[in-house]
Amino acid sequence: MKNAVVMENLAVVLNRPRYAGNIGSAARCAKNMGIRDVVVVDPSDRDEEMIRKMATHAASDVVDKIRYESSLKEALAHFTYVVGTTARMGGSHLRRSMVPSTELAEHIEPLSRNNRIALVFGSEDRGLSNTDLQMCHMIATIPVSESFKSINLSHAVMIVCYELFSWRGMDPPPAFSTPRLASSAELEGMYESLKDLFMEIDFINAENPDYWMVAVRNLFSRTGLYSRDVKIIKGICRQLGHHGNGRTSGGGLKKQKS
Repeated sequence: MKNAVVMENLAVVLNRPRYAGNIGSAARCAKNMGIRDVVVVDPSDRDEEMIRKMATHAASDVVDKIRYESSLKEALAHFTYVVGTTARMGGSHLRRSMVPSTELAEHIEPLSRNNRIALVFGSEDRGLSNTDLQMCHMIATIPVSESFKSINLSHAVMIVCYELFSWRGMDPPPAFSTPRLASSAELEGMYESLKDLFMEIDFINAENPDYWMVAVRNLFSRTGLYSRDVKIIKGICRQLGHHGNGRTSGGGLKKQKS
């Protein structure tokens, strides 16, 4: 039997969608591809009648279970791997892990066996911000014509979910399994501990710490951290915070802009 993405362990997360119809259409697309969980963050329009109309009766069970959250951070707290989507192809170092949607499945298939994975889509007019993308382990883009790059939100959901649903890889090795990664909430707590420590020892600029933390996030996003790893790193931060009374000359990230 060929490898296949475990769709039941995936969820579609819509961040600040503008139109209720797109929420319903996205729910329908999710169910078409075997995904039963949809999370909606701070929608502009929550017209239940329109949502159900666009989802159709066949996806009403998905609509019934939609979880609404006020922030993306809260929405992602219990997921252990996060895939963001964007149409922007700029040179920002935030897009260090960008892959085309056609290659996404081979990256997340092993993780999908024992981890909860969020597929995050931004609003219709603005997409995901750089701050949103910082919370993602990987970023996917949908290859489209240069003459017209804009894709309807529900269409984007369908394309990404179809790529994952239809992919089949090589036969898995015997008794192979992937441990559960640290959750988004655990990672965010770790990053807060690291940021506090780095400011205390003058490793990053305290005036704009989140900017300097991007490089740190990029580093850890390339390594799948487990819960135990995160606990060890937070423990190190606590111990260094307790014993570090002096300050350095600031020879860390502040001098390494490249």
